[in-house]
Amino acid sequence: MSANPATSHNNAPILGRKQRPWYSRVNWIAVVAAIFVLLLILRVIQVQMDLAAAGKSYPPAYWAFQISNGLVLGGVYALIALGYTLVYGILMMINFAHGEIVMFGAYAGFFVLAACDATGFTKTNQVATLLLVFGAGMLVSMLMGIGLERIAYRPLRAAPRLVPLITAIGASVFLQETSRLIFGAPIRVYNKPAMLQGAITLPGNVAVPITGAFIIVASIIMMVVLYWLVQHTRTGRAMRAVATNKEAAALMGISVDRIIVITFAIGSILAGAAGVMLGFHNSQINSTMGFFPGIKAFTAAVLGGIGNIPGAMLGGFILGLSEALGPSLLGIPSQYKDVIAFTLLVLVLIFRPQGILGEQLGAEKA
Repeated sequence: MSANPATSHNNAPILGRKQRPWYSRVNWIAVVAAIFVLLLILRVIQVQMDLAAAGKSYPPAYWAFQISNGLVLGGVYALIALGYTLVYGILMMINFAHGEIVMFGAYAGFFVLAACDATGFTKTNQVATLLLVFGAGMLVSMLMGIGLERIAYRPLRAAPRLVPLITAIGASVFLQETSRLIFGAPIRVYNKPAMLQGAITLPGNVAVPITGAFIIVASIIMMVVLYWLVQHTRTGRAMRAVATNKEAAALMGISVDRIIVITFAIGSILAGAAGVMLGFHNSQINSTMGFFPGIKAFTAAVLGGIGNIPGAMLGGFILGLSEALGPSLLGIPSQYKDVIAFTLLVLVLIFRPQGILGEQLGAEKA
C-alpha cells in the first residue's frame, strides 16, 4: 500500500513549506514604472484637453515641425553618443571629454570655412567647401581623440575605474579652458553656403531648414556605415573581440592597443562631424558648446543601452524627440527641456539600468 502523501516523509517538507507573502512576489519596480507612465499619459491628456477647451490647440503643422526638430537633435545626439558607447564597450570607461572633441571639430570646420569665404572659394565650389569643412572637423577631432587616449588614458588602463573617470573630467575642463585661451571667449559665427540656406517645404506646409534635413540624412548614413563596419569587417570583429576579452584577443594575435586607438579615432570622427553640423545648424560656436551636447549624448547612450550601437542611435532619437515634444505635451515652458532629458536619465538608471536595448558586453564584463 502506498504511503499517504499528507504524512509521507518525502512530501512533508513540500507541504510544510511556507509560501512567500504576496507583496514579496510583486515586481514593485515595474509597478512604480507603470504608475509613473500612467500619470504621464494622464497629464498629457489633461493638458491637451485644456488647450482644446480654450481654443489654443496646436495645429498638425506645429507637431510636424517639432518632430523634425527632434529628429535633428536626435541625429546629433546619436552621433556623439556612438563615441561614448564605443569607448565604453572597449574600455568600460566614460570619456567625459568627448564633448570637447565635438567643440574642437566645430572650430576646425569654422576656420576652414572662413578661409574658403575669404578667398571666394565657397561661392564657386560649395560642395568642395562642405567636404573641406567636414574633413577638417573630422580630422582634427580624430587627432584630438587619439592624443587624448595616448596621453591621458593609456597610462591609466590598469588603474581602478574611478581613476580614468576623474582623469576624463579633468581632461574635459583642460580642453575647454585651452580652447578659451586659444580661440577666445567671443562667439564665432558659421556662414552657411547658399546650398544650406533656406528650408524645405514638406506636405502640410511644414518648413524644415535645409541644415536640419542634411543633419538627419547624414547622421543616419554615418550610423549605418558604423554599424556595418563593426558587424561585417575584420576591424569590427577585432573590436568586438577586444570588447569581450582583451587577454584572449591578444592571444589570438589582435593588437589591443591598435584596436583601442581605432575605436577612439572612429568615435572622434563622428564627434567632429557632429560639431560641424551643430555649427551650421545653430550658426554659432564657442568654447563651451560641447558640454551640454556631450552630457545629453551620454544620457542618450545610457537610455538606449551603453555599449550597444543600435541602442545609442535609438537613445539619441528618443532623447531628441522628447526634448522637442515634451514641453508642448506636458504644458511646461520650453526652457525645461533639459529637465526632461535628465529626468529620463534618472528614470532609466532606476528602472532599467541596462537601457532600452540592453548592453552588449562580453561575459567577462557583464
